Amino acid sequence: MEFLKRHKEPSGKTLIKVPSETRYINKVSSEILSGLARYGVDESRLFDIRLCVEEAVRNAMVHGNHCDKKLPVRTVYWVDNGVLNVEIADEGPGFDSTDVADPTLEPHMLKNSGRGVYLIKKLMDKIEYNEKGNKITMTKILK
Repeated sequence: MEFLKRHKEPSGKTLIKVPSETRYINKVSSEILSGLARYGVDESRLFDIRLCVEEAVRNAMVHGNHCDKKLPVRTVYWVDNGVLNVEIADEGPGFDSTDVADPTLEPHMLKNSGRGVYLIKKLMDKIEYNEKGNKITMTKILK
């Protein structure tokens, strides 16, 4: 599977599909940020968006698809009324998003996982998981 650059759908949404190889994480976030250039988004919001997209894509690749290069990660994004919407989905079995421990509390502070979901919850304006737990939808107000 090759990296598919931005594919504009008739709905105005943009699809980015990549294999589950971590070398593509930055390409996904860069594609989204370049698509936001015309909106005049401030650096702080761009930082939050980049961090959250990269964290969610990494989680999809590593935890969802278990780095199986044959399994894609699909990212769809669009802007609607000044709000960025990003959906990231993997082919994995999903997980229970309510079962992620707070990494700011003992004894979870020294664990090697759980910080990404925490950061996404803190930095995005809204997040939702599908019922299966293999797709996250994140929204960020751009101004």
